[in-house]
Amino acid sequence: MRIIPLDINRINELVELWNNEFSAEFPMRKELFIQNSFEDENMFLPGSCIAVNNEDHVIGFIISKRWQDPMSVPMPRDIGWIQVLVVSKKERNKGIGSLLLEKAETALKADGAAEIQLGGDPLHYFPSVPADYEKSAQWFEHKGYEYLGNEFDLLAHHDPSLESEFPVLDGVEIEILTLEDKDELLRFMNKAFPGRWEYETIRYFQKGGKGREFVVLKKEGKIIGSCRISDEQSPVIYNNVYWSPLFPEPLGGIGSVGIDSEERGKGYGLAAVLAGISILRSRGINKIVIDWTTIVDFYGQMGYQIWKEYRKYRKQL
Repeated sequence: MRIIPLDINRINELVELWNNEFSAEFPMRKELFIQNSFEDENMFLPGSCIAVNNEDHVIGFIISKRWQDPMSVPMPRDIGWIQVLVVSKKERNKGIGSLLLEKAETALKADGAAEIQLGGDPLHYFPSVPADYEKSAQWFEHKGYEYLGNEFDLLAHHDPSLESEFPVLDGVEIEILTLEDKDELLRFMNKAFPGRWEYETIRYFQKGGKGREFVVLKKEGKIIGSCRISDEQSPVIYNNVYWSPLFPEPLGGIGSVGIDSEERGKGYGLAAVLAGISILRSRGINKIVIDWTTIVDFYGQMGYQIWKEYRKYRKQL
């Protein structure tokens, strides 16, 4: 067995190994793997590597990240992320996973990381460790990772025979974003949600986004809230539709719902979500995922139930 640097020329083998291990619940697509790993400026190559056997076949890999994007948004500079760690079932209990993790941790610490988080990275696959993989969670705990709580993906199937009512608010306009309001949306994100959401919005426009993925709430011409929606036509494969190959019908997603702090408590967040649902359904999408959330009861009032569960972990270096 050898450890070699992560290599995009091995992409087919990496995706094949992933699907051999996880396809029943998390089917990987080549374009998603490229988008979230190889095209992410934050992938940390010194802490990302591949394990190959004596026949030069990929039997494991780890991908880690550090914030390296030159974009001037407030993202954590002292955190490292383990995006994914995969070892073939046939090769487990041989120390391969421990070796890969040790190499990533050593490289991240040498680069100045004071803490490592499992998942939750920019362009992540998982917000944290999937709860179904209990042995993996126990393994990470043995490696010194601290359990912090659970996070969830939610799913609802809306009856296609029933119409979805578009909400109406007094004094507030609800509409799909146009490119004319691009700068206004970026202003809103910078003011209300600086950091990850602002970063993802900037990347959205860099990837050719035209606005159809954002429902915005306006008061007196200024954006006071937004809800990001996604489907198969979106320029970015968003986390709420990562696993769409699991379904024969179209899958849509709702995420990053936010209201200006000065406008909260008025029902605007609920209206933003309902508007997003209505727009997705008008596009022929009735199965919708809301990803990476802890406010299960809030979305439950709209028929959303827990679909996937994750256990959050971190390690102080």
